[in-house]
Amino acid sequence: MLVAERHKKITEIVDEKGSIRVSELSQIFKVTEETIRRDLEKLEAEGKLQRSHGGAVSVKQEGQIELPYFEREIRNVKEKMAVADVAIKHVANNDRIILDASTTAWYMAKRLPDMPLTVITNSMQVALELSTREKITVISSGGTLLSKSLSFVGQLAIQAIEPYHVNKAFISCQGIHIERGISDSNELQSLVKRKMIEIADEVYLLADYTKFGIQAFSRIAPLEMIHSIITDSKTDQDFIRALQEMNIEVICP
Repeated sequence: MLVAERHKKITEIVDEKGSIRVSELSQIFKVTEETIRRDLEKLEAEGKLQRSHGGAVSVKQEGQIELPYFEREIRNVKEKMAVADVAIKHVANNDRIILDASTTAWYMAKRLPDMPLTVITNSMQVALELSTREKITVISSGGTLLSKSLSFVGQLAIQAIEPYHVNKAFISCQGIHIERGISDSNELQSLVKRKMIEIADEVYLLADYTKFGIQAFSRIAPLEMIHSIITDSKTDQDFIRALQEMNIEVICP
């Protein structure tokens, strides 16, 4: 198979499946994983896909539909971990915090030390991750389970969150737009995240560089409701300056 033909087939497979691992492509095309990595690097440079930790994801789905959790888990891992590491520094003993069902919040939960905290979440993954920490009290929202994101949404989830007051909310999103605010691909997720923002004294938005300049399907909140944005070093400096002019703190590693 010619290289150009292999590249065309790789793009088609990624668009069809949404995401795929290097090892799978290596088996499909009977070439080494190093060859596949070079293929993915070239295809990413051409804007035909996006490389992720151990594989590739389709750029056609970005911000339009809610991707399955395992796909989001391998996307921009290095950047999400960097954001999570910074976010943890803003958690203090005896804080009451809320974590959404984003993979970045899950990375944050994985790194939280066993310290006196109360954590409210609508994420099964976050709740399970924190279940072994003796000093952390975990409150799960309940509600309707979305299998793609392993999260609880709907009116029951919102009603479960509403009575509480937290010091800090740590949430993510699919898009950050100067005029349109922050948005998500799933309307039900947006409604839960909006409630999380409403019950928090401080709101930290966890967002890697791919989220900026994007308008996803469902608006969560205007940027004025966000106190701080924690992002990675790849984020466009012009966007950062625009946010700072709106008196939004932008924190980078």
